[in-house]
Amino acid sequence: MDDHSLDEFRRRWQEELAQAQALRKRRRPEAAERRPRRPEVPPVRGEQQASGYLALAQGLLEGAGRPPAARATRAERQEAASRSRSPPAREAAGGGEQLVDQLIRDLNEMDDVPFFDIQLPYELAINIFQYLDRKELGRCAQVSKMWKVIAEDEVLWYRLCQQEGHLPESSISDYSCWKLIFQECRAKEHMLRTNWKNRKGAVSELEHIPDAVLCDVHSHDGVVIAGYTSGDVRVWDTRTWDYIAPFLESEYEEDEPGMQPYVSFVRINSSLAVAAYEDGFLNIWDLRTGKYPIHRFEHDARIQALALSQEDATVATASAFDVVMLCPNEEGYWQITAEFEVQKLVDYLEIVPDTGRYPVAVATAGDLVYLLKAEDSARTLHYVYGQPVTCLDVSASQAAFGVKSLGWVYEGNKILVYSLEAERCVSKLGNALGDFTCVNLRDSPPNLMVSGNMDRRVRLHDLRTDTIALSVSAHQLGVSAVQMDDWKIVSGGEEGLVSVWDYRMNQKLWEVHSRHPVRHISFNSHSLITANVPYERVVCNADLDRFTTHRRHRGLIQAYEFAVDQLAFQSTVPICRSSYDTTVGCNYDLALAFPYDSI
Repeated sequence: MDDHSLDEFRRRWQEELAQAQALRKRRRPEAAERRPRRPEVPPVRGEQQASGYLALAQGLLEGAGRPPAARATRAERQEAASRSRSPPAREAAGGGEQLVDQLIRDLNEMDDVPFFDIQLPYELAINIFQYLDRKELGRCAQVSKMWKVIAEDEVLWYRLCQQEGHLPESSISDYSCWKLIFQECRAKEHMLRTNWKNRKGAVSELEHIPDAVLCDVHSHDGVVIAGYTSGDVRVWDTRTWDYIAPFLESEYEEDEPGMQPYVSFVRINSSLAVAAYEDGFLNIWDLRTGKYPIHRFEHDARIQALALSQEDATVATASAFDVVMLCPNEEGYWQITAEFEVQKLVDYLEIVPDTGRYPVAVATAGDLVYLLKAEDSARTLHYVYGQPVTCLDVSASQAAFGVKSLGWVYEGNKILVYSLEAERCVSKLGNALGDFTCVNLRDSPPNLMVSGNMDRRVRLHDLRTDTIALSVSAHQLGVSAVQMDDWKIVSGGEEGLVSVWDYRMNQKLWEVHSRHPVRHISFNSHSLITANVPYERVVCNADLDRFTTHRRHRGLIQAYEFAVDQLAFQSTVPICRSSYDTTVGCNYDLALAFPYDSI
């Protein structure tokens, strides 16, 4: 350090030390100064460090002396200060840098020097604090008054709420204290997780249609759609606890009751409901306008697969060897956006989310996997002769499907993960003896995927290492449906069992059983929708013991609500939630004298 730098350092250090001493004197009451002091008590840490730092600074400026110890006595500090005022005795290369490092370390530990009261522009401080999480913000709020004001700024806590998924559609002006809102959301999240683990909540059985068997079920954000053998389509909104579902009318002739074909597939999103029938007809309803279809499309043959985009109004159907994509134009009229011809009958069909203007779909037909882009022809994504595809799911950038290995060279059944952008295989997962029956990639956390197999096992795959992170024996007759989030897995089996697992602890939390195979599972943080769809779609002996027989063969849809502080097995059935004003009740073949009270 040259002479000018040393002089500048001396001046700045003496100013900061004088400010610290003046601040300490202002805070100390005058009464404390008149109080008699005990001669044996050593000086407090702040005074001790301040004097030591003065001697250290003087020694650094003059180039002589050594850094004082943290617990040096007053005599040693005075002696060091007097030595520092004398001409430098010796100068060692690199000695000044060591003294500076020691000074900085001691400054970070000192309380009296106003190190945390550095005046920064408020906007700059907010930009620095935005990289901290909730725990770090809480610690910073305990440093000083200035840091407390910065750490509790509404912008910071609003961003934390958005990052953790709390109130994603709210703006910063909706609430006055976002830190309190964040705490309430965290407490609610903890309560929901506890209720999930203990099966604490309310369970309801959605109302069935007399003399009809459940054919297909789908749900989106708590709204459930179901199709029946009678040709009826019903929609429930489980978010409002109103389980009296309206019918979605079709355009069949009313003078032919009971002649409507079975419902093959149903799909629903936030605004549309779609149903495909056995005779090749397709009905599309707008949930915001009414119960009558806004568009009707007809295929020449039976519809083999149906897909509906969860983000927009795009419908894809597969019939015979044709795949058709339907979208409304700018004026609201539905039209065929793209049409593709494939070589085999389609087994599975999914629409890729977040593709922009042109819709993209993935279809499987036997041992072929097609990538269908609206502005291009059908392209073969995967093909290995004699290895049929057994399940399919897609995300915004990848497609995952199970492959059954056959032939002389048996490699085991696997799940292949393809990149939709590069159109190549990026992962080969599993080596199971049974067929993979279901896979969930879209709803899984990043770099994770869950699958079910006919060998009774549920597997958690790590896409980063192409390994199986967890494998549990779940269902005796094979896994039929599966979904996961950041801590749990919900699986359904062919024997009708629904199981909830905490995969971090490798532990089953609870299970519930019904007669028919589980064909649909959908859950979020506070609710769970399950559907048991029977194999046979004809009610046997419906006239004899009507209630018991129909209950045995009709299928079942159950809705669990974990935001309710009530044990699930103590929950009441929908008939017991009716009020005295209710005139239409459920047909349970029970002679009720009067309706039950609302619970």
